[in-house]
Amino acid sequence: MRSGVSLLFLFVARSCWCAPQQTCHPGDEFLGRCSNNVYEEKPKCTELNLGYCNDLEYSSTIFPNILGHRSRVDAESGAEYLLLSVIHGLLNGECSPEIRLVGCSVLASPCKDDKMIRPCRSTCEALRKDCAHAFEAIQMAWPYFLDCDRFFASDQEGCFDPLAGLKARQELAMSSLSPEEPSTIIQFTYTSNAQMYSLLKRTAAKCSHISHVYSIGRSTEGRDLLVIEFTNNPGQHELLEPEIKLVGNMHGNEVLGRQLLIYLAQYLCSEYILGNQRIQTIINTTRIHLLASMNPDGYELAAAEVEDSNDPELTNHEGHLLNGWTNGRGNAQNIDLNRNFPDLTSVFYRNRRSRHYRIDHIPIPDGYWFGKVAPETYAVMKWIRSLPFVQSASLHGGELVVSYPFDFSRHPQEERILSPTPDEKVFKQLARIYADAHATMSNNDTERCGASFYRTRGIINGAQWYSFAGGMSDFNYLHTNCLEITVELGCDKFPSEAELYPEWKRNKEALLSFLESVHRGIKGVVKDVDGVGIKGATISVKWIRKDITTAEDGDYWRLLNPGTYILTATAKGYSKVPVEPDIDDHLFPTVDTWDRFDPYHQFERYGEPDVAEEGIERQEKPWWWNYFSQSGVSPPHWLLRNV
Repeated sequence: MRSGVSLLFLFVARSCWCAPQQTCHPGDEFLGRCSNNVYEEKPKCTELNLGYCNDLEYSSTIFPNILGHRSRVDAESGAEYLLLSVIHGLLNGECSPEIRLVGCSVLASPCKDDKMIRPCRSTCEALRKDCAHAFEAIQMAWPYFLDCDRFFASDQEGCFDPLAGLKARQELAMSSLSPEEPSTIIQFTYTSNAQMYSLLKRTAAKCSHISHVYSIGRSTEGRDLLVIEFTNNPGQHELLEPEIKLVGNMHGNEVLGRQLLIYLAQYLCSEYILGNQRIQTIINTTRIHLLASMNPDGYELAAAEVEDSNDPELTNHEGHLLNGWTNGRGNAQNIDLNRNFPDLTSVFYRNRRSRHYRIDHIPIPDGYWFGKVAPETYAVMKWIRSLPFVQSASLHGGELVVSYPFDFSRHPQEERILSPTPDEKVFKQLARIYADAHATMSNNDTERCGASFYRTRGIINGAQWYSFAGGMSDFNYLHTNCLEITVELGCDKFPSEAELYPEWKRNKEALLSFLESVHRGIKGVVKDVDGVGIKGATISVKWIRKDITTAEDGDYWRLLNPGTYILTATAKGYSKVPVEPDIDDHLFPTVDTWDRFDPYHQFERYGEPDVAEEGIERQEKPWWWNYFSQSGVSPPHWLLRNV
């Protein structure tokens, strides 16, 4: 055996006697750094002629390339070139043209003096950080030929930044903007659910010092209800810092609000980094929560309908107009989410004349849970109850007006009758703030969508417009401290893509003004004699029959118009004045009854918080979890294996 090996070695050695020694390691040859074929012509710079990469900042390249392709034909027939040609479509336009430019710098690296200049590793690493979410959204691994350690060089080795030209053009475009124009660049296109999730996560990653994403639950079909938060201390409630929420896409086919909130998230992040003092003040003093899509399942239905209506083979090409007023409005169960909340307004009307009846923090009737509660509704109710929201807006489409509670008429036979809350003046002012800051909403000469609001300059009491029960705004007002308005953004529920930028310009100032308005009124902290904040203390304003309660640390915010008010603060167990019992005391909602939420645990599978990948809080537990947790009996191991 040994002699055979020796003979073979001698044979090989003698057959190669005249050739120089092998100096190129296999790995270097694969990377195109050298070749073991001594008779092969030495590589030289050649004209760059690679169809999908002909717009690069340089005109010459060299073969073999980094990937080992020995010619232009080899490169164009490789899987890497094919992937680059379709990556724009796969990622729905995200990370374009950056991914293509960096990929081309690997397939066809620049050449100088017959030597290859490899792309910079730092550029690759930055791109991967920015675009990882886009690949995760389509469940695709990061392309192997963009391996930053393997195919890219360090700055010390002398590398080439394939994105330098693109960055220079972007900086030039930024410098050419006038001071009145925004310096933030936003792509005004529609986003799929996957794109929306990816974009919000990327925005939060870019501004991790002021932003955070979390999920409040899942839709019927399992899609995340993803919220992006902005504050100077993400993930934490700060004493005396008011919390505000904006909710979009409650009706799946009313999509403009969804897009505006996605743009707003990008704008807040970018402008904060750029030093915009107004944006920095808003974020540093306010905790902002943006739920861009409350109904992602409905959006899928509506978007598919629009896509079909743009099919060139169809005879009618109305596009977005074909979406109509119903396709995708409800969730996947065909439930209208804005009719699915507990009807607390009827409870209020039945008991409003009782002297001691509180109209705030009205508990959810047990009978509500015997109906059909959508998982989206359930998730939002838990969210509303879990944070001390002060103010809110729900963005809709179909009209151009701001409406405010009550949405359900105080007279069962009169569907269109003014039905004011005790905070009628405050609500009107909140509606005015948005409508007046909007480019056209309060103008008398603005074309409307059928209804006429010229006398009220773009605002109206909800029930006076049309009455309905089970709405989210009435629930916010009667169950919590939060005052919510409904913003109807325009006649077209699914406007064409060309209208997205004009709509952003019309609504941007209104959105920012509304965020700033949460600081109207008064705020404070209720403490005991030891200086400890009291949770659940009641703040009452004389002559306004709507109380609010303090948050976890005793802080509170009471929205009020300018004026002089008399306030009192009371807390159970702290009153020194005896209170005589009243015949109506049984109507006074107690903390215990308000805390009854999903008392029969029918919907808890939508709700228990859990931590999933990427630190996003999820709300999922199996249906049997509460049974065992309340009974004190340990669940069997075969059940626990599935948790």
